[in-house]
Amino acid sequence: MSLFDTTPPESTSSENDAKRPLAERMRPEKFEDFVGQEHILGPGKPLRVQIERDELQSLILWGPPGVGKTTLARLIARLTKADFVPFSAVLSGIKEIKSVMADAERSRRLGRRTVLFVDEIHRFNRAQQDAFLPYVERGATTENPSFEVVSALLSRAKVYALRALDTEEIVTLLQRALTVLGLAAPRESLEQIAVYSNGDARAAYNLLELASAVAHDGVLDAPAIESVLGRKMLLYDKSGEEHFNLISALHKSVRSSDADAALYWLARMLEAGEDRLYLARRLMRMAIEDIGLADPRALEQAVAAQQAVHFLGIPEGDQALAQITLYLAVAPKSDAAYSALNAARETVTKTAALPVPMQLRNAPTKPMKEWGYGADYQHAHTFEDAMNTMECLPDNLRGTEFYQPTERGVEQRISQRLAEIRARRKAP
Repeated sequence: MSLFDTTPPESTSSENDAKRPLAERMRPEKFEDFVGQEHILGPGKPLRVQIERDELQSLILWGPPGVGKTTLARLIARLTKADFVPFSAVLSGIKEIKSVMADAERSRRLGRRTVLFVDEIHRFNRAQQDAFLPYVERGATTENPSFEVVSALLSRAKVYALRALDTEEIVTLLQRALTVLGLAAPRESLEQIAVYSNGDARAAYNLLELASAVAHDGVLDAPAIESVLGRKMLLYDKSGEEHFNLISALHKSVRSSDADAALYWLARMLEAGEDRLYLARRLMRMAIEDIGLADPRALEQAVAAQQAVHFLGIPEGDQALAQITLYLAVAPKSDAAYSALNAARETVTKTAALPVPMQLRNAPTKPMKEWGYGADYQHAHTFEDAMNTMECLPDNLRGTEFYQPTERGVEQRISQRLAEIRARRKAP
């Protein structure tokens, strides 16, 4: 989360304040200036209420970089009139832990409260984390705390997950920052910075501040932004129409088996800063919806690509996205399984909740056997090639065929076997 003040503090105009990083100057002093994290900090939400009532004990803030973990801790200290003591797990050891905790204890005896903010707490080893147990306070981490924080600390702290900011939220922050910098900029330029920063408000501020150095006549134009990003600005908005236009173009190119077009639209989205895992999810959907059983390995490859993207990150993971895009584009296509499920769902909604045929029901008790449960059940493995003639649909749907496989790829073999099975069941 990022927390930013719409009105710069009085010292902003001073020479010393102007030398501070923009992200530092934009930290807010009240909740009303928060942007994002409504799921935990909106009015009436548990964390917001606990902070306002000064009822917080120990907590762990979990979220990606640049979402406001440090800022939130500072605000908690301000609102609770406590001393704020930042502490880095990257630079400190047990000796420093004991020293800072001793200082906090002395302040407590003098009537002063301390908010100890342990940044990147997951980087401490088990022994170092255990050193906090007698006086656990607050911590922040970019790693999943259930994996990286010892259970003893987890049991003493409430974990709150902070999410990356979306494009609109970062644009709002950048618009506020323009007043501090005394600049103007078209919304399209701010959107490009927001997309490029990928949910990291600190990164967005840094880019804006760098671009301000090459602004002309107080205006941040496209060339100024491009000089900072090191590439041409592309029309794109993760939450706007162009986002959906491009993903539609990628999907339809894959479906049409146009590998070159699919690769082009993928590259457009990658260069515009699209979320790589979003692309992986959409490509996985294409493997299911448009290829299906014509090539069952398509889904395997899509899942493997998602794992590679998640593990490798940018830019190495981009090659995995390119590879699966090409695989899907040239694979045999079939939407038979997709259409079959839709047809089955439509039948379910248009018919009554039909009873399960007696031959398909289990009969765990003697009375149920007497009532006919399980009667005439045919165990498939007692038949040659596991093919029997038992009807498995309710009587009034007998003979209904939802799945109509194509004659492409693996589905051609499936089609042949399915035809044989259906023919046996229809035989007198």
